[in-house]
Amino acid sequence: MNSSDGSPAREKPQSMEIDDDSGNVLDLSSYQLHSLDTVELPSTLTELDLTANRLSGLDSRISQLSSLKKLSLRQNLIDDSGVEPLSRWEALSDLEELVLRDNKLGKVPDISIFSKLLVFDVSFNEITSLQGLSKASSTLKELYVSKNEVNKIMEIEHLLDLQILELGSNRLRVMENMENFTKLEELWLGRNRIKVVNLCGLNCIKKISLQSNRLTSMKGFEECVALEELYLSHNGISKMEGLSALVNLRVLDVSNNKLTSVDDIQNLTKLEDLWLNDNQIESLEAITEAVAGSKEKLTTIYLENNPCAKASNYVAVLRQIFPNVEQIDSNLFA
Repeated sequence: MNSSDGSPAREKPQSMEIDDDSGNVLDLSSYQLHSLDTVELPSTLTELDLTANRLSGLDSRISQLSSLKKLSLRQNLIDDSGVEPLSRWEALSDLEELVLRDNKLGKVPDISIFSKLLVFDVSFNEITSLQGLSKASSTLKELYVSKNEVNKIMEIEHLLDLQILELGSNRLRVMENMENFTKLEELWLGRNRIKVVNLCGLNCIKKISLQSNRLTSMKGFEECVALEELYLSHNGISKMEGLSALVNLRVLDVSNNKLTSVDDIQNLTKLEDLWLNDNQIESLEAITEAVAGSKEKLTTIYLENNPCAKASNYVAVLRQIFPNVEQIDSNLFA
């Protein structure tokens, strides 16, 4: 990494490395280090951030940091062999957050020794399978495996405390093996190959993203009565349905689909954001009835690139329909 004048970036002075007065947090992010040979690692460290360096392996001194709770190795050059020693470092067994995002991993590393792990992130790697996660601690609450090559949801059924599951930008075709996630609040599955919604009976979930999949129907969300945010853009959906029971919904994004009308949202009195742009909706008048329940609550509505948005009085009509709207289409208030 070069500085603004094109010269190689210099390492920051070590006197600036300690991030808090107690000396327990060490932030070495963006130092472009190839190793930690010149860095002191206090034994009292509870957090070590090595984001955005050039590390290909792990310094053996990390194995002695028995107080460590958070370890970030995000955006480095670590491959499977480089991370392998971590699975043997028993002194780190109390680690609560492990971030290996944006490296060169081809498989899920062995994290079985981390009995108190809460957050595990291996997004932006080259992982082809979730195999190995069966050894992950059941304490895990957040699991991030986005932007990999995973084609099946497997070996995570035991994660009963999971609250956030991120598997976007993979090769998934089926929603499965999630029946046990009764505490799951956020499910991110955008940019996959999913054709049918199957939420396996989950009814406590608050946020769902299935953007950029192969959906043709909205059926499957009927039991998700706690749902607050639903993202379904860039699919092939032609009809709005199965939404009437989602009375807690605040954000609904069905942009870039094949909708010709707005339906089944009359009961959604908490709806604040409604994204309908890039569809085939003909009539503004029909929308008035469709959003009767949320008319006073809506603050954002996007309808650009629909036939109805071509009317000369388009903005004036929308202002009349939605008295409290603050944002009408992104291009109008650029």
